[in-house]
Amino acid sequence: MVANKDVASASAAEQAGGDGVDVRVAQELIEKAREDGVSLVGPNGLLRQVTKTVLESALNAELDEHLGYEKGDLQGKFGSNERNGTSSKTVRTDVGEVLLDVPRDREGTFTPQIVPKYARRVDGFDDTIISLYAKGLTTGVIQAHLSDIYDADVSRDLTSKITDKVVEDLNSWQSRPLDRVYPVVLIDALHVKIRDGAVANRPIYIAVGITLSGERDVLGMWVGTGSEGAKGWLNHLSDLKNRGVEDILIVACDGLKGLPDAISALWPQAEVQLCVVHLVRASLRYASKKYWPAITKQLKLIYTSPTVDAADVEFTSFCAEWEDRYPAMVRLWRTNWEQFIPFLSYPPELRKIIYTTNAIESLNSRFRQATRRRGHFPNEQAALRACLSWFVGVV
Repeated sequence: MVANKDVASASAAEQAGGDGVDVRVAQELIEKAREDGVSLVGPNGLLRQVTKTVLESALNAELDEHLGYEKGDLQGKFGSNERNGTSSKTVRTDVGEVLLDVPRDREGTFTPQIVPKYARRVDGFDDTIISLYAKGLTTGVIQAHLSDIYDADVSRDLTSKITDKVVEDLNSWQSRPLDRVYPVVLIDALHVKIRDGAVANRPIYIAVGITLSGERDVLGMWVGTGSEGAKGWLNHLSDLKNRGVEDILIVACDGLKGLPDAISALWPQAEVQLCVVHLVRASLRYASKKYWPAITKQLKLIYTSPTVDAADVEFTSFCAEWEDRYPAMVRLWRTNWEQFIPFLSYPPELRKIIYTTNAIESLNSRFRQATRRRGHFPNEQAALRACLSWFVGVV
């Protein structure tokens, strides 16, 4: 981490009119991702992919400025110098080796500042990328970071070009083709305050897939309107199918009414696993707080049972203890029993992956902190960027 540099960068950003950058955001992000079992530096993870995207976008924007015209803009071209393809170059970054396609000019006069010639090491870029996402890609922040970390005097105009190219590439990423099969997909919605004329709570639908190689990958994020609903999920999950997802073995989700039917409509063979944490939390809503310790203790015996038959035995005891006092709580479990038990057929190592959507849900507290500091997100794109940053390494 480059804490001292980020402090200086934050100050420079304020002078440039941008938002300040708090290095603690980056540090907390990385630690949180690691706690949730998210790969930060996988070969196909977001951090490495976006590092490549931003570096290449910056290099191409620099060459545009050097030549005086953008790629493909023949009307703006003047002089004899022009683009001359690319050369491959591997640079070492904080997230591992990144293979870059470095643009060239025909006369060989292009001298990039972001990744200098012969440089094989690019330090500090993980903090930069995280801050760019978390702070909404403001030109002031980008300019300050590039100046502070790379000693690169980059103009506001060039910074804006870099930003535009990165946003365009990120939009392409969000519509990228997906794998044909995912063993497990976790889905949940976060609720954040977004200004759309007026400030209102809006759901952000998130789907995280676990690939056949065991890595986590954020498959999609969509900002919804109104409240979270099965119809909204059906529309967004259809996007995954349209992008190539033909089969899912297990979909872990909360107990939203109609959601299992929406999943089955798209992937009839998929097992639906209700999030145990959601189910326990919903159960407690029917009970007095003074009974919560006793109830959660008995519920734990159910969802940690070694087999489905053993869980049936524990559930029978639970019903005998609580059905007369809290019939609605017991009815909740009976209604959802078939969607609760699938994970019990798997060994403990796999149960930890599929029994809860907490990898997504835990972001709620982080977003509450963010919205308390800023009040709300100014638009959908800012909310998605901040959300994306918390999943760095898997998206």
